[in-house]
Amino acid sequence: MSRRTTTSSGGEKDFSASPPDGGQEKQKMLLASDQGHFSMIKALHLADLITEMNGFCGVMSVFSSMRYCLGEPTNQGNLWAALAFMPFGLFFDFMDGKVARWRHKSSLMGQELDSLADLVSFGLSPAAAAFAMGIRTPLDHLLLTFFVLCGLTRLARFNVTVAALPKDKTGKSQYFEGTPIPTTLSIASMMAYWVYKGWILDNIPFGLVAKGTPFEFHPVVGVFILSGCLMVSKTIHIPKP
Repeated sequence: MSRRTTTSSGGEKDFSASPPDGGQEKQKMLLASDQGHFSMIKALHLADLITEMNGFCGVMSVFSSMRYCLGEPTNQGNLWAALAFMPFGLFFDFMDGKVARWRHKSSLMGQELDSLADLVSFGLSPAAAAFAMGIRTPLDHLLLTFFVLCGLTRLARFNVTVAALPKDKTGKSQYFEGTPIPTTLSIASMMAYWVYKGWILDNIPFGLVAKGTPFEFHPVVGVFILSGCLMVSKTIHIPKP
C-alpha cells in the first residue's frame, strides 16, 4: 500500500520510519521544477515504475471485464484475463518494495502511487469483474460501490495513521489495522472458481433475491460487503510478517 520504505517487504509500505535521503530531495526538486515537459518522468524511481505496473494490471483487468460485457457470454477469455491481471498486480506490489530496499531509496511519489495502484488493482478491478460475471442489479451496484469505497477509506486511513502505529525495533509498524486491501484476491480466487464451474450470469450461486422488485440483489455480493467491513475495521489487528 501507500508507505514505501527500504524496510518494507511488500503489501503496505511503512515510510514513516525512514529519514529523507538524497533521492527524495532530488525528487522534490524535479517535481517542483517549472521547466521541462517530462520533469515528472525524470522524478520517478525504478520502484515507482514497478508500482505503475501494478496500476497497469488493475486498469487492464477493468478493461478486460468491460470487453467481456461487450462480447459473447460464452467467450470467457476476457473474463479470465480480468481475473488473471489481479495476481500480477500483487506481484508488482510486492516487487516495488523489494526494489526500493535493494536500491536503498525511498520515494515521495511512491507513497501515493502505491495507494492509488492498490485501489485500482484490488478494489475497483474485483468489483468490475463481479459486474461482468452478472452481479449487476441496481442494488448490487450500490453494494459493490460500498466495497470499493471501503478500500479507498482503508488506504487513506493507513496513510494518515501509519506514523502513530506501534513500531518494532526496525521502525516498521507491528500490525495492519483491518485487513490489507490485497486480501481481496481471495474473492478473485472464488470468482475464478465460479467461472471454471460455469456459475456466472444466470447461474451465480444462491441466485437472485427479490427478483422483479427494485430491491433485487445477488446474495453473494455479501462477500464483498464482509471484505469491505474487515478492511475498515479498527479493532482487527493483523501482525505484519
